[in-house]
Amino acid sequence: MSALALDVGSKRIGVALGDPSETFAFPLPTIERTNLRADIERIRALVEEHAVRDVVIGDPIALDGSRKLAAEKIDAFVAQLQRAISVPIHRVDERMTSAQANKALIAADLSRERRKRSVDAFAAVLILESYQARRRREREHST
Repeated sequence: MSALALDVGSKRIGVALGDPSETFAFPLPTIERTNLRADIERIRALVEEHAVRDVVIGDPIALDGSRKLAAEKIDAFVAQLQRAISVPIHRVDERMTSAQANKALIAADLSRERRKRSVDAFAAVLILESYQARRRREREHST
């Protein structure tokens, strides 16, 4: 069983899957958003297909730490998703993940078009890696 990370945007949802050991995160195909019902159904199907035990969603907290409109939209999305799936949903501060993802993809010399197609999934990978690192730290401190 593994964790699934989502970078929820207005046009696309970046998706990443972790391995059961919580060591690696792998990008999955990005979900092109159509409508809320279809988006939730695609995520529910991924949770079932990959035997996901946790879903991790990037929380778009403003740089000053406040919660603005984007965070309120994610709150509503999470509430809908939680009704559709039976696994816990965790939030991870996603400040700067898209910027980090873009910077890494530029450094990898990807064209603008390829970056556009890849940035959401790569941001989801960064969100999942952050969650995995936090879980490792929690385990180390509890032993």
